[in-house]
Amino acid sequence: MKVRAPEAPKSFPAFVLLAFAVLWMALVILLPLVNVLAEAFKQGVAPYLSSIVQPDALSAIRLTLLVAAIAVPLNAVFGIAAAWCFTRFDFPLKGLLLSILDLPFTISPVISGIVWVLLFGAHGWFGAFLQANDIKIIYALPGLVIATILVTLPFVARELIPLMQDQGTDEEIAAVTLGASGWDVFFRVTLPNIKWALTYGVLLCTARAMGEFGAVSVVSGHIRGLTNTLPLHIEVLYNEYDSVGAFAAATLLAGLALVTLVLKSLLEWRFADELAAHRRH
Repeated sequence: MKVRAPEAPKSFPAFVLLAFAVLWMALVILLPLVNVLAEAFKQGVAPYLSSIVQPDALSAIRLTLLVAAIAVPLNAVFGIAAAWCFTRFDFPLKGLLLSILDLPFTISPVISGIVWVLLFGAHGWFGAFLQANDIKIIYALPGLVIATILVTLPFVARELIPLMQDQGTDEEIAAVTLGASGWDVFFRVTLPNIKWALTYGVLLCTARAMGEFGAVSVVSGHIRGLTNTLPLHIEVLYNEYDSVGAFAAATLLAGLALVTLVLKSLLEWRFADELAAHRRH
């Protein structure tokens, strides 16, 4: 079946639909961003720069990047493994496990945080053991990481599963028939075939990990300079009526999200021909 290439709108309804889409994007995306920038710089550049070099702000930035740097690779490995299992094997309760994989999409992030408090908090199932061995999970970096891992768990897997189902196993079976080992099949056949979906999944996972608020808010304890990530730091400043500091920190958070978008666009531009061939396949 021949696929028609996109063409410019020619009818009046098409123009109306396009105008509505552009207007809606401007209202829900561009306008809030412009407002954040205006509030951040309303007292000038000096107060803006001063607010983002405060020790608490720098600590929040470092912690946000650290949590993402730990959670995203772990979820990438899990996503690849989960996609491989779901698309290459049939086993009992497969549909149930797929539904469980989607739970972080549907449950409140606050609940995702409470789960870990019930397990590892002072009065949780393992609280006494952790206290006896001086192991800190809640109100410490490990709690932030596992809370972030839970809420970002499905992103990579859900990008890979549909693609690997469509691709099937013919190429992998052919490689095994020719004598390739399991690792050779993975690195030379499977991974090149899924690299674009994996890239998108990692970018989405990274953006969500850096912007997560609800789950990390529950397990962080809001200790300034220690367990406050950038979203939590913004909340603290806003509640203290430090609007310049809050919106300045918000511009940093938005900037981190834009960096992931720019990376995605650069990859698409740099490998446009290869990506087009991959999509046709």
